[in-house]
Amino acid sequence: MINKNKFMFKKIIYISVFLLVSCSKPNPEEYIKHINGYWGIEKVITSEGVEKLYNYSQSVDFFEVHDLKGVRKKVKPQLDGSFITTRDSKTFSLKIENDSLRMYYKTPFATWKETLISAKENQMIIKNKAGNLYFYKPYKKIQL
Repeated sequence: MINKNKFMFKKIIYISVFLLVSCSKPNPEEYIKHINGYWGIEKVITSEGVEKLYNYSQSVDFFEVHDLKGVRKKVKPQLDGSFITTRDSKTFSLKIENDSLRMYYKTPFATWKETLISAKENQMIIKNKAGNLYFYKPYKKIQL
């Protein structure tokens, strides 16, 4: 019974976040200025409402956008503040559709889109085609 209640609670959170973001009539063009930079995944909420926290990750995503075209790279932070760029790099284009900002990716192997649900100075939320919500926070250098 506890697992069922926990599942329902997470489902309610997922729906609440979705409704909060979708009902507030944001301007997706405003999101573009917040995309650039280094972003670490804070948590993921699956389409089933299951939440997974990311306390630490060995890599972060670097986003760079110019004229509605962008690149997304996985980078590994180093102790000296520098980054090692991995081979995981994807280009994308931005398009506003149905009051949402879409990120269209194309590689030699696949094409797909993601929806930028929200982007502001301290948080970015991206929804993939499976309906999973990825909550990003700006990457901060590790302080030793």
